[in-house]
Amino acid sequence: MLRRRDFVTLPAAAALEPRRLRAAFLGTAHSHAADKLRLVLQSPDYELAGVWEPDSRARAAAERPGALPWRAKEEILRDARIEVVFIESDVPLIAPLAIEALEAGKHCHIEKPIADAPARLHRIIGLAKEKRRIIQSGYMWRYNPAVVRAVEAARAGWLGDVYLIHARMNTQIGADRRPEWNRFAGGQMFEQGAHLVDIVVRLLGRPQRITPFLRHDGPFDDTLKDNTAAVLEYARCLVVLTASVLQPNAMRHRALEIFGTNGNAVAKPIEPPSLELDLARAAGPYPAGATRPELPPYRRYEGDIAALARAVRGEQPLETTPETELAVHEVLLEASGMAR
Repeated sequence: MLRRRDFVTLPAAAALEPRRLRAAFLGTAHSHAADKLRLVLQSPDYELAGVWEPDSRARAAAERPGALPWRAKEEILRDARIEVVFIESDVPLIAPLAIEALEAGKHCHIEKPIADAPARLHRIIGLAKEKRRIIQSGYMWRYNPAVVRAVEAARAGWLGDVYLIHARMNTQIGADRRPEWNRFAGGQMFEQGAHLVDIVVRLLGRPQRITPFLRHDGPFDDTLKDNTAAVLEYARCLVVLTASVLQPNAMRHRALEIFGTNGNAVAKPIEPPSLELDLARAAGPYPAGATRPELPPYRRYEGDIAALARAVRGEQPLETTPETELAVHEVLLEASGMAR
């Protein structure tokens, strides 16, 4: 039996429930789309109100876990009840779709890289500011606890003065996938090296100088830049990023290494998250010497979509501002030889 005080507390408890956001997907062809669709369907923060995908094969692949609420793109954009749009299309469509969604007044999660040319990039950032809409890039390691802790140690000064960052983002693809990855001049640096650029620019800002090395070294009769590097020069720090599609068993060798005058933080592998700090003197929560901090559970993309929901509801702003998104992608385009 409910007592009078139960009736008094029920409305207060209901008021604490976060508002669910109606969301839609424009595109499902991106390699990150399937996991994000599944997480949005499972999330208490969202109600999936529409999915659009022009390619029949991508539609069929997206349907495998179960039926989706397919709708026309124009219908999704006109629906004022849909607040958030996830742009998860094939890469060449990302920027045009993001522009359409922002023009329609939607908050956007925009898959990476968000634009392949400076003009489109500036249009996206300008629209986000003009429409006062939230944008979030789909960089999968922004909420990876190993990366977060390593960046925190650098920002807080626990590593001393950071003088060197070395990061690797390799994979291995077969001949069948190379034409898809060869659609952009930056090749593997643009495709996956973007994740490394994102970490570095969010930590250090814009570099003073960027030197790309975009090589074709694989035994394939094509022009794909399959073995790439970028050197980013800061006033007192050197950053070396490498990204190749030629490495077998690459996942366990992906790494972020930050070196400072009091020690270093090394995330290797990045997934599953693993972190070691080796300090000359104790700093922050870490003792002197080598230590492996315990990291919380991690599920790729989960932190991103939860943070986006909090930002749209006005509970907590995103850490990454539109100005930072602009800096990340301008540096990426230059590191990929695509800045013109």
